[in-house]
Amino acid sequence: MNPIAAARAYQAIQGTGSPGGVSPTDAPGFSDLVQNVIASATTQTRAAEAQMTQVVQGQGSLIDVVTAISSAEASLETAMAVRDQMIQAYQEIMRMPI
Repeated sequence: MNPIAAARAYQAIQGTGSPGGVSPTDAPGFSDLVQNVIASATTQTRAAEAQMTQVVQGQGSLIDVVTAISSAEASLETAMAVRDQMIQAYQEIMRMPI
């Protein structure tokens, strides 16, 4: 995923590109986006842990555990992809001549 495609997808979700949408000054910033991704990954990881605890206690379903772990894994991979893109962008900026 390239940064421009990610920005366009985020813009489409937030509706900032349409008339009557959120103005740029009211739109959440990049740090808010990163915080939301991290919070989502943390929440889904905790949900997966809760499902595993229920199965160990004999109260849950193995299918629910697998689903929760898959969701947590997808969130973690998304956070890692964002991190990788940020590092790549930083490295490109550092290579620019002054």
